[in-house]
Amino acid sequence: MISLTSEQLIILAILLPLLAAVLIVLADKRPNLREAITLISASVVALLVITLATRINAGETPSFDVFDVVPGITVSFSIEPLGMLFALVAGTLWLVTSIYAIGYMRGHHEKNQTRFYAAFAIAISSTLAAAFSGNMFTLFLCYEILTLSTYPLVTHAGTAEAKRSGRIYLGILLGTSIGFQLLAILITWSVAGTLDFQQGGILAGKLDPAYAGILYALFIFGVGKAAIMPFHKWLPAAMVAPTPVSALLHAVAVVKTGVFTILKVTLYIFGSDFITSSGASDWIIWFVAVTILLASLIAMTKDNLKARLAYSTISQLSYIVLGALIAVEMSLVGASMHIAMHAFAKITLFFAAGAILVAAHKKNISDMGGLGRAMPFTFIAFTIGSLSIIGLPPFGGMWSKWYLALGMVQTEQWILLAVLMMSSLLNIAYLLPISVRAFFAKPKEGVVYTEVKEAPLSMLIAIGLTSLACIVLFFYPDPFYNLAVDAATGR
Repeated sequence: MISLTSEQLIILAILLPLLAAVLIVLADKRPNLREAITLISASVVALLVITLATRINAGETPSFDVFDVVPGITVSFSIEPLGMLFALVAGTLWLVTSIYAIGYMRGHHEKNQTRFYAAFAIAISSTLAAAFSGNMFTLFLCYEILTLSTYPLVTHAGTAEAKRSGRIYLGILLGTSIGFQLLAILITWSVAGTLDFQQGGILAGKLDPAYAGILYALFIFGVGKAAIMPFHKWLPAAMVAPTPVSALLHAVAVVKTGVFTILKVTLYIFGSDFITSSGASDWIIWFVAVTILLASLIAMTKDNLKARLAYSTISQLSYIVLGALIAVEMSLVGASMHIAMHAFAKITLFFAAGAILVAAHKKNISDMGGLGRAMPFTFIAFTIGSLSIIGLPPFGGMWSKWYLALGMVQTEQWILLAVLMMSSLLNIAYLLPISVRAFFAKPKEGVVYTEVKEAPLSMLIAIGLTSLACIVLFFYPDPFYNLAVDAATGR
């Protein structure tokens, strides 16, 4: 692998999951082989992205064109620090989620497992392709493929509820991307004459600052995967999917592709200087602030655990968008780091929710009194993930919130700083009572947990790895911090 060029490693990282999807389908009647293919492919992809990260940190900037669509618009791939950060998160967590999924899919006796693993692999391929996109056209193309490839995962159960959720999922994500984002891309092309990502942006000096806010809004609201209100309902609807789907695709790949797109537009289409000088984000920022607080308040009302986590994700995604809209170095560092820190923490929470469903058949928080004493490992991991989401030391989530807060102080955005602090208090209010209830409350009358044990071993391994990462990233955030700084400063 060392002898391969970085361009070849990019191609392998994108194509290997597609090859795995084909092999998974061919191994339909042999589940052990099917799952071995998944694990081997995920392991190789993780190794590929780690190798690429070491080369990017060493100063490489691989870039290549695949083919011309029309003169001046090319499908191309390149790696810059932000894309590398996102690929590192998605590529490594595919392996962890694959380990988890084996225990979950077998333990929960899910049907259509071959379709699940194949669609999962295609989704990862499109996510990595989005991370490595060299221009806005390529990113838009990968964005749409990701939406379509995850539809079978959302509707996996095949129930009327799953099909209805799938319609909401496609309707909002395709509606916003075609109605707003595609329009923004066309306007950008007509104004700038290019869609290539460039440090400092491509619009300064070409777009009248008076129109910058309108174009920026088309991009922001056109990225439905960022789940900014009122275009957020697809995410709670998608929670009908199996927990591994919720864990990776709706805590990492799908939603993070959304906020990643917004950061790419901010840094490489507009440029942070143009955004701050033109005031492009001045009014949009309040939609994001409202989303942060309102989603947190709604989360507090949800008794279903996955529904509560879904609204928590909506709030947390807007932290990243907020950092992008403030558009100064510290806020951009915090937003970029939050892609990683939130991913490891939230995937831990979803993993725990799935373990509770498989082992104890519980979905509602009100039914989990005393369950922590029967499933201590799962609920300790849940508590670790919760504390990282809240942003307390010694957990990785503290660093991203710290830099976001520094960006608000730097720009004297005191109201937004108050929103961030209030949201953290609301995080405490809707997450920690779950652990407290599980460890210290009594079970409901007549409920006995003597037969309840922890989830299957593969699920516990995955939960242990991600919860451990929440702690390790507090003491050693360097892999993500260095990439975030390089992205924010253009080094």
